[in-house]
Amino acid sequence: MGAAALGAPGMAWAQSDRPVKFILPVGVGSGVDTITRAAGPALSAALGHTVVIENQPGAGGIVGTSALVRSAPDGYTLSMLSNNHVIFPSVYKSLPFDPLTDITPISMVGMTPFLLVANPQKIPANDIKALTALLKSQPGRYNYASSGNGTILHLAAEMYVQQAGVKARHIPYKGVGPMMSDLIGGQVDFGVLSLPSVLPQVKSGALKALGACGGERMAALPDLPTLREQGLADYEIGGWFAAAGPAKLPASDVRRIHDALGRAFNSPDVKQAMAAQNNRIVLMPPEQTEAYFRSEMAKYAVVVKGAGLELM
Repeated sequence: MGAAALGAPGMAWAQSDRPVKFILPVGVGSGVDTITRAAGPALSAALGHTVVIENQPGAGGIVGTSALVRSAPDGYTLSMLSNNHVIFPSVYKSLPFDPLTDITPISMVGMTPFLLVANPQKIPANDIKALTALLKSQPGRYNYASSGNGTILHLAAEMYVQQAGVKARHIPYKGVGPMMSDLIGGQVDFGVLSLPSVLPQVKSGALKALGACGGERMAALPDLPTLREQGLADYEIGGWFAAAGPAKLPASDVRRIHDALGRAFNSPDVKQAMAAQNNRIVLMPPEQTEAYFRSEMAKYAVVVKGAGLELM
């Protein structure tokens, strides 16, 4: 009877036909949205429940994450979070939730590579060392673009500026689209973008890739050295996405969902879709995922403080 009682919650969950909802704090067509939708059928099969994706963008992701935090910790409401989740405390004066204690990290799922790119007409440098020398020779003359103040692309470029010891003006845009348009047009000089968004422009020569931002080279551009290889030993940054639930999600549910994510993202169809989007699958256990959240939060806090960014 004791064994049956312990198994009852899991049995009830398995027998229910209730869908599992993924609240995404981003708009339709964004990177995390595209990834989650591509994995949707495999996630449904692995979880044994239909997966429903609900986009709740707004306030940089705070709206959707607030909805997750308010949800019941029963395993039927989850989310796919990104870097923004751990950047919040550094760029907002107040939040309606705690990014660590008000959620349950389940699994890191994958990474999206970043690269530092420049307008080929505005920046004569062909690598990071040459760019650094150029910026040091004319402090403040050049500028870098971002998708907005406090965004991951802003902090990725600012991290380069700080670690290279150079001066460049920050030009924030409202999104990746206008940022990239002005980079190509020469209104701004350089910036950091995700590989999926910028690879066509790099291959066409509209933009010039100077360095890979991650800890290793990218399969799509294997000849492009990392910033670490080019002298910035402490530089490593990229986009990531991780599954999470509300706070106090039972350990049994965390294990079950984590295992289902592993099956889904290791399925041939999802692996192919991720490779086509130039994303990399990086699955982590819950404890390691939580530790990674904490380390990322600390890293971005240092960059924001160094940039003198005013809290919103």
